[in-house]
Amino acid sequence: MRPHLFVGRAETPIAFVETVSGGVRLKALDREAVRAGLQPGLTLADARARVPELEVYEHDAHADHEWLERLADGCQRYTPSVALDEPDGLILDIAGCVHEFEGERRLAADLEERLARRGLLVRHAFGDTPDTARALARYAGAPAPDEKRAVKRLPVAALGLDEDATTALSRAGLKTVGDVMARPLSVIAARFGEEAAMMIRRLDGSVKGPIVARRTVPKIGVERRFAEPIARTEYALEMLAELATEAAGQLADRHEGGRRWEARLFRADGLVQRLRIETGQPTRDVALLMRLFRERIDSLADPLDPGFGYDLVRLDVALAEKFDASQLKLEGGEAQKGEVAQLVDQLGTRLGRARVRRFSARDSHIPEQAELMLPAADAPAPTPWVAPETGEPPLRPIYLFDPPQPIESMLAEVPDGPPHRFRWRRTVHDVAHSEGPERIAGEWWRREDIPTRDYYRIEDRRGRRFWIFRHGLYTEMEAPRWYLHGVFA
Repeated sequence: MRPHLFVGRAETPIAFVETVSGGVRLKALDREAVRAGLQPGLTLADARARVPELEVYEHDAHADHEWLERLADGCQRYTPSVALDEPDGLILDIAGCVHEFEGERRLAADLEERLARRGLLVRHAFGDTPDTARALARYAGAPAPDEKRAVKRLPVAALGLDEDATTALSRAGLKTVGDVMARPLSVIAARFGEEAAMMIRRLDGSVKGPIVARRTVPKIGVERRFAEPIARTEYALEMLAELATEAAGQLADRHEGGRRWEARLFRADGLVQRLRIETGQPTRDVALLMRLFRERIDSLADPLDPGFGYDLVRLDVALAEKFDASQLKLEGGEAQKGEVAQLVDQLGTRLGRARVRRFSARDSHIPEQAELMLPAADAPAPTPWVAPETGEPPLRPIYLFDPPQPIESMLAEVPDGPPHRFRWRRTVHDVAHSEGPERIAGEWWRREDIPTRDYYRIEDRRGRRFWIFRHGLYTEMEAPRWYLHGVFA
């Protein structure tokens, strides 16, 4: 894999090696190394002895997987349903897509041409089922007049069984898939396992194995193809606006709005650049979408580079929800709500959706647990906050310490009297006014030994207002401690 690393180099044999059981062995080879007689599994010492000029690189399975993922991204120009066939294969479901390429042969030719520019040689095959196509591509057999007879001429290794089962089939005299198919399935299952019988059913077409596509097919997808690649990003964005208008029209017909949008810009050299945005509310507002796409582009670490130009622009609506026209309130409530949602979307697109948060009320009478900070875009419908009665001061301070700050010393009446003087952060406060206590019991259904809290709203002689509490009753413990939990202004 990763042949682009070696494009343009001299025709020196290249091998990738890995350490297996303490020994260094060949893992993969290029064509020159194969022509020189080397094979995967050979020790590096033997390979060096046979081909002294052999260039050796460490095998990197992770890098190979990333490269295969990039190839799969590029192949989505042909079909949205692309599956990985590790370690070096791809399966494309092109049913219903070939008409855009004037047939299977033209599609395959276009694919081969594009990958050849990346230094890749492609071995492909068409099949009625994914398993048939995979077997025909990996185990090319003798020419045959039709697909069924071609499958029967494949070696038994095309069944994809483990090495022991494949060896046992060969020793039993079954050299081809057709030899195995000629035997009763019950006999094959009894001797070689149910997996062997299932693979025969898949290759003969009686059972169709599913394609595990890398991504689900979006509900709505629109695209523009260009005969000549466009080299200006601005023009690509204009095309994207047209696609957004087209997608919005389809959403309107369904009475839906999109929440997750993904634009893909396919470069002529095979690279795919993605732009993904999400909105907190379903929308069909094209101006809003384009504003978010531009925000996304501005926030990219690597700016968009058209390179040799884009020859395909695609826009998918990956998530859509019910969205009907809403009636605006006279006082502007719905309009204000929409503006907040747009602000959240804009900040989320630039900073990241998880970084934009909002407070939400929680059903708990423990003050520091009575609120949560949730992602603003995906948070559930907020629970209404408890509003103070008209004309009454707020019961809770504006600023709350979490955790509460311990008070260094306290002068108060015992057992339940209000505080008279306390010292916090090396400053002594003389209490002028106090109100309380407001007794809050611990959540006994969670833990029984949680002390009771007696809260006081107090004001010192300089007018500063605090919210302090005694953690525990004298009947619960010998020496309860005092804490300052918040300040009112």
